[in-house]
Amino acid sequence: MNKVRIEHVAKELPKTCRATKEIIPMVEQWLSGQDQRFRRKVIKIFEGAGVDKRYAIMDAEEVFTASSFAEKNEIYAREVKKLGASVLFKALNDCKWESDSLDYIITVSCTGIMIPSLDAYLIDALDLRTDIVRLPVTEMGCAAGVSGLIYASNFLKANANKRAAIIAVESPSATFQLNDFSMANMVSAAIFGDGAACVLLSSEEDAEGPSIIAEEMFHFKDSTHLMGFDLANTGLKMILDPAVPQVISNYFPEIVHPFLEKNEISINDVEHLIFHPGGKKIVETVEELFGVLGKNIDDTKEVLRQYGNMSSVTVLYVLQRFMARKIPKGSYGLVLSFGPGFSAQRVLLRW
Repeated sequence: MNKVRIEHVAKELPKTCRATKEIIPMVEQWLSGQDQRFRRKVIKIFEGAGVDKRYAIMDAEEVFTASSFAEKNEIYAREVKKLGASVLFKALNDCKWESDSLDYIITVSCTGIMIPSLDAYLIDALDLRTDIVRLPVTEMGCAAGVSGLIYASNFLKANANKRAAIIAVESPSATFQLNDFSMANMVSAAIFGDGAACVLLSSEEDAEGPSIIAEEMFHFKDSTHLMGFDLANTGLKMILDPAVPQVISNYFPEIVHPFLEKNEISINDVEHLIFHPGGKKIVETVEELFGVLGKNIDDTKEVLRQYGNMSSVTVLYVLQRFMARKIPKGSYGLVLSFGPGFSAQRVLLRW
């Protein structure tokens, strides 16, 4: 079995950026016809979401303008192609990899619909090889960034001297529902932002970076109702059950400890926690669970604060922070995210 290493993580952001304090007056105007208690509750959600600012593929005024699913999806398709090409180009340039050296390309997105998928456009945009292996990951939500790591790892373990790229691009702003006053839509609007990331991995002998030691998925039985999208005439309508943090808490020991034990280590051996910031309540739940074990997820909170939850992209921004540091050789890192299904994806790294 070949050793797989993460060589680099690059990130790219849309040009439009708004601080939460700038968005709140727009939210107040949007909710002007609603009950006063409800309006106050929603504003408190925005103020307490732990998100200082977020980036978007469209300006805030455009988000709060009535438009069809087709119109929003057209913007999504146009902008994710740009962001995807830009972040892949940046990552290849950073690593001094030629575009024709890639053997495997995984694209990750769940916030719009594109057929052909993003990877087909990237092959043309960056003149990738005609025999490159493509894999679009389209319906795994926030967990899909880690899913991409798992799929790339399995491909590279089975194939020596190969290179893979994961390109995750998400635009939750394109899924905002103007006439949906459910709490799921309110929470979604308060925490989500847009962004892109690219991870380069290699099974070459001279590859550098942390090794992927192990990876696993964990499916929560009878939990498909907890998270996802309903496909409505107005677009992708958020499903977000308030029970999610408690479900994560209930399953947490089963998710973390057996996975580490299979690899002959314990949580005490893991120094770096690379956790997806799903939202403030999920972050607080997991922070408390890890805190009892003497660990912190400070980088997760900082990514949430700076960018919001960018669905599958977000955990890769957390990973990028660790990749930018000089981490001692032999240190372990645990990558963890949750997403629709309901599922938990885990990757064990060693520097």
